Amino acid sequence: MTVRRSRVGARQDGLKRSATVGPVTRRRATGAVRQHGVTEVPHTELTRYARCSSSYGGYGAVVDSLVVITDVTKRYAADGRPALDGVSLGVAAGEAVAVMGPSGSGKSTLLNLIAGLDRPTSGTITVGGERIDSLSETGVARFRRRQVGMIFQFFNLLDDLTVADNVLLPAQLAGVPRGKARDAAGELLARLGIERYRNSYPGRLSGGERQRVAIARALVNSPAVLLADEPTGAVDTATGEEIGELLLDLNRSGQTLVLVTHSPDLAARYARRVIRLVDGRVAADTATDTAAMARP
Repeated sequence: MTVRRSRVGARQDGLKRSATVGPVTRRRATGAVRQHGVTEVPHTELTRYARCSSSYGGYGAVVDSLVVITDVTKRYAADGRPALDGVSLGVAAGEAVAVMGPSGSGKSTLLNLIAGLDRPTSGTITVGGERIDSLSETGVARFRRRQVGMIFQFFNLLDDLTVADNVLLPAQLAGVPRGKARDAAGELLARLGIERYRNSYPGRLSGGERQRVAIARALVNSPAVLLADEPTGAVDTATGEEIGELLLDLNRSGQTLVLVTHSPDLAARYARRVIRLVDGRVAADTATDTAAMARP
């Protein structure tokens, strides 16, 4: 199945922005270790991330990475251990990045910060040239509607809405004209193979079908970045393979993807880069064999 490319960089409301996106540069260190299809390279040897300079509100932004996280710390208690501790990383447009680590390592916190669902205690977060950590609540909600799509482990569909209405909801919240939103939703449902369920309710669908609905909902506003938190964690192995292939196909079509997973095999097969978190810090940042095969 081929999924049409999602647009990268949604239009910003009333603001002009220009962006130049370049790849993150990497150099391999001596003595790299290969495991689960991933070439392990020490974090300090791997990457010099592109810098991002941006003026507030998106005017005159110059962006080398679509997502730029700079020295971010997140604490939920003033005297507690930070969920994230001095994290810096970048994600280029069109990349597929897997975030791995043990429970409590900060994986979901990282996704929530990129999505603007949470705010860092310190540090900066820039997505598409926009400093989201300094936006007002209204501004960050507007950012999230136009720039971010999210896929959750347990789907987070509304059971009292039909499949079509679940997919339409983000577009309606973003103020997309109803006719245009319906066309976009119908196209996504058809391309994801679930158009026949458009008038069904989520409770009557299988786990794999519900996750496809969730993916359609995440894509309906053509987000710049798609965030997936354990997208195969609540489905069986065969369905998980189908969801993984779908995400890979989306990335091949140009969709920027950041996914959290506990599965080394999923990360190696469906991501080009693996970021490993331990105790809220980046312990490794590695290229997968998928990335090596993708290079010309």
